[in-house]
Amino acid sequence: MTETLLFHVSDIHFGLENNEAIDWFSAEVTRMQPAALAITGDLTMRARHHEFRAAQQWIGTLDAPVTLDVGNHDMPYFNLIERFFDPYKRFGRLREVVEREIDLPGIALVPLKTAVRMQPRFNWSKGWVTGEALEKCLARIDALPKGTRALVTVHHPLREVGTQGTALTRGGSKALDELAKRNVLGVLSGHVHDAFDIMEDTPHGPVRMIGAGTLSQRLRSTPPSFNELHWDGETLRVHIRTLENIEDEAMKIDDVPEDAQPPREEGEPVAPVGAVPRTDPPVS
Repeated sequence: MTETLLFHVSDIHFGLENNEAIDWFSAEVTRMQPAALAITGDLTMRARHHEFRAAQQWIGTLDAPVTLDVGNHDMPYFNLIERFFDPYKRFGRLREVVEREIDLPGIALVPLKTAVRMQPRFNWSKGWVTGEALEKCLARIDALPKGTRALVTVHHPLREVGTQGTALTRGGSKALDELAKRNVLGVLSGHVHDAFDIMEDTPHGPVRMIGAGTLSQRLRSTPPSFNELHWDGETLRVHIRTLENIEDEAMKIDDVPEDAQPPREEGEPVAPVGAVPRTDPPVS
C-alpha cells in the first residue's frame, strides 16, 4: 500500500494569526502535496466577518482536500441571536468543508462536533459531545468500507477531568469509549495550542489522542507547529513540524492540561458569551 500523507493543523486564529507560520505551512502543502488537510477548529479569533474572509482566501490557496472542525472561537461572540439560530453563517463558502468526511484508500477523516452554541455552565469555551453529534460520527464510521480505518477529527480533546461542572469535554468519556469499540486509528484535536500524542484508557481499550499546536500568535509553551501524519496501512506515524526544527519529543506535552486553555489576551473573557467586556469593538 502506498503511504498516505496527511497534515493536521489547528488554532490558526485569523485576526491574531502568525503570518510567518501560515506562509510556511502553505509552502509545505505545495512542496509535500498531502492527500488531505485536517483543520481542527478555532480558525478565527473572534468569528468576525473579516477574519472569516481572510481564512477563506487562505484555505482557497491550499491545493488539497480540507475538512474543518468548528472551534469555540468560530461562533459569534457578540451576536447572540445569530449564535443561537445560525452559528455557522459567517463561514460562507467554507461551510462546504465544515465537518466534511474525507475518504482515502484505507483511511478516512471523520468529524465529531465538540463546539456547541450554548451550555448550562458558565464557560462556553469548553467542549460538549452531544448524543446527536456522537451518533452522526459513529454512523459514518460504521458505514466505512471494510478495512478502512477512521481518524476522528474534533476541536476539543475528548477528555473529562475534575468534577462534572469543570469537565473539559462533557460527553468525552462516552465518545472515547464508543470510538474504542470501533478501533479508531486516533482522534485529532486542537484547542490546547501545544502538541501531544498520548493513549487514553477506556473500558473497551485505549484510544490514541493526537493534538496539534497553533499557527497563531497565542502560544502556550511551544512555538508554532503542525502535525505531519504518515499512514502505511498498518502504522500511523506523527511528526511535529515546527519553524524552529525542534525534535518531536521536545515539542510534546505529557498530558492534556486540566484547563486545556491557551493563554488569554488582555481583556479576553473566560466565557465567550457571558463575560464579554463592553469595551470590545463591535462586530465588523
